Amino acid sequence: MPEPIRTILAFVVVLGVLVFFHELGHYLAARWRGVHVERFSVGFGRAIAAWTDRQGTEWRIGWLPLGGYVKLHGQEQPEDAPESVRAGWRPGQTFHEKPVGDRAIIVAAGPLANFILAALMFAALYMTVGQPAATTAVGTVQEGSAAATAGLLPGDRIVALDGQAVMRFEEVQRHVQPRAGTPIAVTVERDGAERTLTATPIARMLGETSVGILGVGAAPAQFERMNPFSAVWAGTVQTADITVQTLGAVWQMIAGGRGAEELGGPLRIAQMSGQVAELGIASLISFMAVLSVNLALINLFPIPVLDGGHLMFYAAEAIRGRPLPVRAQEYGFRAGFALLITLFVFATWNDLSQFGLFRWAAGLFG
Repeated sequence: MPEPIRTILAFVVVLGVLVFFHELGHYLAARWRGVHVERFSVGFGRAIAAWTDRQGTEWRIGWLPLGGYVKLHGQEQPEDAPESVRAGWRPGQTFHEKPVGDRAIIVAAGPLANFILAALMFAALYMTVGQPAATTAVGTVQEGSAAATAGLLPGDRIVALDGQAVMRFEEVQRHVQPRAGTPIAVTVERDGAERTLTATPIARMLGETSVGILGVGAAPAQFERMNPFSAVWAGTVQTADITVQTLGAVWQMIAGGRGAEELGGPLRIAQMSGQVAELGIASLISFMAVLSVNLALINLFPIPVLDGGHLMFYAAEAIRGRPLPVRAQEYGFRAGFALLITLFVFATWNDLSQFGLFRWAAGLFG
């Protein structure tokens, strides 16, 4: 299959699945809390396909696969809706008349669905392909690296760093990266005996951040299949770990300790979808699970317009005993929309910069 077609198909599938489950969370929660759903749409714009179910919900697929939405019955306040619209409302099934707790449940269900989807995807991989066995066995040692200078050899198993036991290569990376130029006591197991070597990580630039590099590569992973219960638990733990790592990376960007060039938009997601799809279905599912966690977190940010912004307003309503003033909500939504547009433009700029478009354009003019 030609690469452009594969990239487009992979992007549509990846984003379509994630958006569908996100909106499905809103839909199921709305039905549970007694709110009628008027429309369930995956994609925006003119409908490619549409049908109406027995409950009167219109299901549709839009031609622009960059998101989706669920239109809840009576989502607007009565004073904001014309008489002709209010006349068609179903008593007891409108969103605005539900208690603030029910409205919060419906809004929070979308991101929650993405977290659940990620955990189930990881669980499915652990049951079929298997989970990489915990190991710190060294597969390769780069010539001239800190590890080579210290005397590490392929086949060594790293047991501890500065006296702290390590079980996975991820733990080795987390310990080494912030210690560029600082000697580390590396305890390894070789030929059944332990010995301690001293290695000083070499500083390398990762974006705008200097990190320590040891110069070792992990041995080929051994995969262990898991039973359903263990796989679901392991998938949940993996989802939680990715959540913590992602929030940590976002905080580093905000604090200036990490370059914002890592922030990508739809173009980068499309590119990565095509590249990962070429590696096989297991890699694509793993990529989708990570992306599902990111989608959940983005929607939970306290930005008006996003789910997190709505939850912030509902929290204020629960504390005050009444909704925030209409004007305050209106200004909040305007500011949130402006912020989202700014982030979208910035992420797209990063994508185009990464693709080399600006260097190519500059080359045209010498």
